[in-house]
Amino acid sequence: MPQMNSIFQDPLSRRHFIQIMGASFALAGLGSACVRAPYEKIVAYVDSPEDQIPGVPRYFASTLTLGGFAQGVIVETHEGRPTKVDGNPDHPANFGSSDPYIQASVLSLYDPDRSQSVKKNGEIRSWDDFILEMQNEKRTWNQTDGEGVCFLTEVLTSPTLIEQINKFIRLFPKSNWYQFSPVDRKNIYEGTNLAFGRTLSPIYHLQQARVILSLDGAFMDEGPARLAHIRQFTNARRVRTGSKVMNRLYMVEGTPSLTGATADHRLRLNPSEMEAFACALARKIGITESESSGESKFSDDIKKWIGIVAHDLKEHAGRCLVVCGDRQTPALHALTHHINSALGNFDKTVSWIQPVESQAKDVSSLVDQINSRGVNTVFILGGNPVYCAPADIDLKTALLKVKNRIRLSEYPDETAEICQWRLPETHALEAWSDALAFDGTASIAQPACAPFYEGKSAIEFISLLSSQGGASSHGLVRDYWKNRLKLSPFEEKWNQILRDGVIPQTRASAQRPVLKRNLPAVSSAIPNDLEIIFKEDSNVYDGRFSNNGWLQELPRPITKLTWTNAVLISAETAKKNSLENDDEVELSVQDRSVRGSVIIVPGQSENLITVHLGYGRTQAGRVGNRLGFNAYTIRRSSESYFSSVQMLKTGRKRPIFTAQHHFDMDSTKGRDLILYGDLDQFKQNSEKVVRTRKEQESLVPARPYTGAKWGMSIDLNTCIGCNACMIACQSENNIPIVGQDEVARGRSMHWIRVDRYYRGDSGSPQFFFQPIPCMHCENAPCEEVCPTAATSHSSEGLNQMTYNRCVGTRFCSNNCPYKVRRFNFFQYSDMKDSLSRMSKNPDVTVRSRGVMEKCTYCVQRIREVQIRAEVESREVRDGEIITACQASCPAQAIVFGDMNDPRSEVSKLKAEALDYGILEELGTRPRTTYLAKLYNPLPALRDLESGGG
Repeated sequence: MPQMNSIFQDPLSRRHFIQIMGASFALAGLGSACVRAPYEKIVAYVDSPEDQIPGVPRYFASTLTLGGFAQGVIVETHEGRPTKVDGNPDHPANFGSSDPYIQASVLSLYDPDRSQSVKKNGEIRSWDDFILEMQNEKRTWNQTDGEGVCFLTEVLTSPTLIEQINKFIRLFPKSNWYQFSPVDRKNIYEGTNLAFGRTLSPIYHLQQARVILSLDGAFMDEGPARLAHIRQFTNARRVRTGSKVMNRLYMVEGTPSLTGATADHRLRLNPSEMEAFACALARKIGITESESSGESKFSDDIKKWIGIVAHDLKEHAGRCLVVCGDRQTPALHALTHHINSALGNFDKTVSWIQPVESQAKDVSSLVDQINSRGVNTVFILGGNPVYCAPADIDLKTALLKVKNRIRLSEYPDETAEICQWRLPETHALEAWSDALAFDGTASIAQPACAPFYEGKSAIEFISLLSSQGGASSHGLVRDYWKNRLKLSPFEEKWNQILRDGVIPQTRASAQRPVLKRNLPAVSSAIPNDLEIIFKEDSNVYDGRFSNNGWLQELPRPITKLTWTNAVLISAETAKKNSLENDDEVELSVQDRSVRGSVIIVPGQSENLITVHLGYGRTQAGRVGNRLGFNAYTIRRSSESYFSSVQMLKTGRKRPIFTAQHHFDMDSTKGRDLILYGDLDQFKQNSEKVVRTRKEQESLVPARPYTGAKWGMSIDLNTCIGCNACMIACQSENNIPIVGQDEVARGRSMHWIRVDRYYRGDSGSPQFFFQPIPCMHCENAPCEEVCPTAATSHSSEGLNQMTYNRCVGTRFCSNNCPYKVRRFNFFQYSDMKDSLSRMSKNPDVTVRSRGVMEKCTYCVQRIREVQIRAEVESREVRDGEIITACQASCPAQAIVFGDMNDPRSEVSKLKAEALDYGILEELGTRPRTTYLAKLYNPLPALRDLESGGG
């Protein structure tokens, strides 16, 4: 099993430290006058007094988008300043859960590197100056019907914004609209065209599927429905007393994903081999009799694997599902539809709707029009196309030929750098807008505060171009839906929509397409060369979150990388090329090359390289500049997902930064960090999975608890390791980032971490994820050794910290077997500048240098609910207190509650046969316990994979 290198750089550079911390610790460095209530009426998600009461937060339902698609959120504000963002439980895209992007949005709001003023050729101008110039240009547009004028946008789902662009095009009929997103869904739509002769979007119903086969489709990692998919999938993984039924997931992929790590059976296969695999599967199911030439290259074990899986799918016809990766070939998508049809899955586990996003011309068409001298004005809205464009489409050179280049964006990025007009765009939490979820459900984005700077939303900007004065985004959004919904009385219904954040009965209607008879032509060639996969990064996405320190420092779920990207290879490929971790290699695709450091990843397919996009930026901001390498420079439009590549060892070392260095489960035998087993074993005898608990004797007398006794249960069977809990905890508890050098020294400040372990062969290991907060031990070792009693036991069983008493001996950390305590070696949080604290949660102390800090079970949330219950003269209800990590979890793997209440959910889970605590043999009696991990393997396939046949 390869080992991750522990990296210790030169002593910390004070200049580099201050440069990063100046942006990420003080991301709220704004005057109080900037954070004022919006002028338009916004409606709170939870009713509150008409006049704001200082110290009492208000909550607003809103909408954030990623890749154009909506996610419902609830924004917490204190005195008009947003401090926390969580999921909206009424929204079908996330059901109240969230992901790292949602949680980190509040930090981006306070980013001082955002565009703050209107500029032309680097000089500060005003919006009036821009409007005056556009009015002069419009005289020409009126004469030519807008010939030579075009828009370049991302993929959009905002009905109001799309209507505004279409209104402009109707006003100037010879103008054009182009769009580009580096993470697109065009192969999905081309696949449905091949299968049905029409463009459709598949909707998966994972909760209905007993058996799922995914062909390179990481449906819980990627795509606009990923949070809904996590909820649907994990709901069918819960094993409780009296209900021992689980779904089964087969995953075929080349590089490990969270979906693949959760699978009961995982087969390593390069992306170029997927079509041949699908052909072999189709033949076993009975769709075709002909054998493709690609199948002949598969080993006997792979052929047996396909046959066994095909039999299991047929056994569960109508209750199974075959999923194809979003960016796999159109032919593979079409063949997947044929397989699902043959298995009787249509309208049961998969259905279709019309695409909900905008359909505009491709960016390559824009380049062609520019080169033919057909463009004199281009408006670039959102995204960062100059940075993200494929290597073979020289968009930057083409745009420099355009006379008028106008850029509306949140940041002065690589695209804004080449534009004359650079216009600031509002943050999503500052503007009115709307958007559609993956299923077509519409939701409204209402601002939680007025714009900090001089920004305008894209809706306001297009309106400004279309009319003399422009209109507010509030009025445009409201008028659009007033004309469409025909609600009566409108004001009352509209206020309810704003309160809920979701427009009811807007989900797209299901389509019933007719499948073509002929199977799609698939490629039978399987290249023998080294292949490369291009994937969006799980933290910075396509590069748009590069300047967000929370996301940069959040460890990637599989690799545990922070602050950089790397070249992911398998142990076999590393051995063949004499490579080790940290070795620098040069990757070449045709005539372009890039250099990056190697990291060896268990579970990676042989002869396959994976690189993540979004790094190597030059205009990201103080936090995100010059990190990693830019993989876009070798990514071609015709091979945007995978292609052949050449790799050359340079002989240099380039350190990579990982947050976890110990990960081999086999070396932890006897310590029971993660208990696991098969579903069949658990059905026969639960003690094969979980040891019989034996109460440890203790010198510490038992404490009586007359009131609450707080505890937590974490279900490892549903946790997928997505890291949402980590960044939710960071946002809630004012946890600072420390920078890459401090991460290399093991000084991360996260109060909850998600450990990742492997078991078995490095080629095809089992994956395990385990969130580790403070255990809040009943017999806490840290409490006995603190000389100042800074860490103590509360009357409700919480292990609490008194920061004023802590003198930094770190005895408690040395005595903690779980290593969940964090020490402030430096002044990571800005304590002096009052303006820097505007993004902080006022209910949580901002810690100074030299103190120990750790998870508190979100004690501030406990006290808030207790005070409310006392005012209302009632008891605290079970489930009323929700910790930050629990609220964010899309898998609902975390449950918190009162262990003294036998009817509470946490008490019921702790009574389950699968419940256990880690390192219980030490007698710590942890309050945080786990439900053991279970797999649901198919016996015949398990025997094959273990070498039994």
